[in-house]
Amino acid sequence: MPESPRVPRPRAGQGFPLAAPLLLAAVLAAGLRGGWLPSYEAQQTRAPEGASAVSGARLDGAVRSALARGRSGTEAARALVSRSGHRWDAVYGPSAYAAWSEGLTGAYAGVGLALAHDADGVLRVSRVRPGAPAARAGVRTGERLLSVGGREVAGLPVTRTVGLLRGGPGTRVAVRLVRDDGTERRLVLTRVRLGDGPVVSVERYGDGGARVRVRAFTRGAGERVRAVVAALPPRTAVVLDLRGNPGGLLDEAARAAGAFLDGGVVATYEDGGSRRVLAAPRGAAGTGPLVVLVDGGTASAAEVVTGALQDRGRAVVVGEPTFGKGTVQVPRALPDGSVAELTVGRWRTPAGRGVEGAGLAPDVSAAPGTAEARAREVLTGLGTPS
Repeated sequence: MPESPRVPRPRAGQGFPLAAPLLLAAVLAAGLRGGWLPSYEAQQTRAPEGASAVSGARLDGAVRSALARGRSGTEAARALVSRSGHRWDAVYGPSAYAAWSEGLTGAYAGVGLALAHDADGVLRVSRVRPGAPAARAGVRTGERLLSVGGREVAGLPVTRTVGLLRGGPGTRVAVRLVRDDGTERRLVLTRVRLGDGPVVSVERYGDGGARVRVRAFTRGAGERVRAVVAALPPRTAVVLDLRGNPGGLLDEAARAAGAFLDGGVVATYEDGGSRRVLAAPRGAAGTGPLVVLVDGGTASAAEVVTGALQDRGRAVVVGEPTFGKGTVQVPRALPDGSVAELTVGRWRTPAGRGVEGAGLAPDVSAAPGTAEARAREVLTGLGTPS
């Protein structure tokens, strides 16, 4: 039997496993006393809202039964999960999961495609990395992705499809795409080692303010945000740019929120009948005016940060409505070494708002071409930059 892979912790991110938040009873109690966190029953007798209909025990049984008959346990698990109809549940083979989760470090082997579902649920290319294999083959933003490695991807989560695209450097993967004019193409792309550059970057404005961009909440991103903000002059006015951020590790998101929040609740979610509370660390480095810049690509863990800063009155949110990924998945190692990600429930903002399917509305709407300029206008109105 294959060795089980190292399974990351729970996730709420669009494309990344998430680290398990702490169960902070004292913080929860403080929030209840203060009136800024909604009350919940201590004991829960129903299934969490939005939780998967498939249990880990059922998956284990399906895998063992398939292995006993000489069949693929991974495929048996996938069939069971697909019948559940849950949007975010997925099953990965050992190598696919390892390749996909490597992206948590900010580097991976792939073909240079970013994917997203459009408003109709169609999986399309949202970005093509310049110079990467996909770009050299002429793949364009907006093309519909039909299959990867001979597997149809309609109905698959983005995370699952990303896992199919990734693999070892030098290996090849076949993709099938179609353009808006109906032109269908079949390509064979060779994976190469890629890195998305700095996950956290800072740009100083001429008026003394700064834009801190966070591309994803990969490992170490939260501490990098805190370090970048701490290095700015005191009371610096900051635009926190989360546009296109697909999510990531939940504890990294909490640490990043802690750059601007001095402790307290960032989000809550249900897991196994328990209400879990995610809290920001104490000692906020950024105490100046703050604007969060978002768009339709701001998803999940990035929405966690946005919702916390918005609910707690710490920031003005500018841009477009966010993606609306409001559920938490917990990875589970299966008997054949594959990994299932099952939804344990929906997360909520400190004020109790759910975002699944709805997203977060900005305080100030701004079109893509004018969003950053509008954010800077709002920032100026919030206070004088250092």
